[in-house]
Amino acid sequence: MAVQNKIIIITAPSGAGKTSITHHLLRSFPSLAFSVSAATRQARGNEKNGVDYYFMSLEDFKNKIQLNEFVEWEMVYEGKYYGTLKSELQRMWNNSQVPVLDIDVKGAIHVRQQYPQSSLTIFIEPPSVDVLRKRLQSRGTETEESLAARVNKASYEISFKDQFDVCILNDDLQSACQQASTVVANFLQG
Repeated sequence: MAVQNKIIIITAPSGAGKTSITHHLLRSFPSLAFSVSAATRQARGNEKNGVDYYFMSLEDFKNKIQLNEFVEWEMVYEGKYYGTLKSELQRMWNNSQVPVLDIDVKGAIHVRQQYPQSSLTIFIEPPSVDVLRKRLQSRGTETEESLAARVNKASYEISFKDQFDVCILNDDLQSACQQASTVVANFLQG
């Protein structure tokens, strides 16, 4: 299989460590490239358009849905849409890179269904929902309402973990990063 057709999908409940593990993989494997998702939310802090997300209006996002320009999209939270543009994957394949998607569970399942032979799906599992709640609280970015919504969503998402190629328990970040590196190295060589 040609390298440019491969996709690595990393998913987890919010706060489970998927972004930290994704960054580790991107530093470790030069052939990997971060797939920038589209989002209808506003940029936070130092986030930059085209680097962290492609920030767009709800109207623009819905127009791209109508034009079938997404490989996957979801309304992740009420009125907040996220998705992976087909053009983003193609851009990386054209550069002989392997896209790494850091996306939610539903989106990961959807992409895997479209690329069953060429995708590697990794689910990052938190040690427990309680640990996840503490991690999210320590970020200081959540209201009580949004924290409760994320924790409830996390419990639901964990129930899908068996639908992925690999499940990595992140009770120790260094160990989880090493496990992810081993799995990715084998996938890239295969």
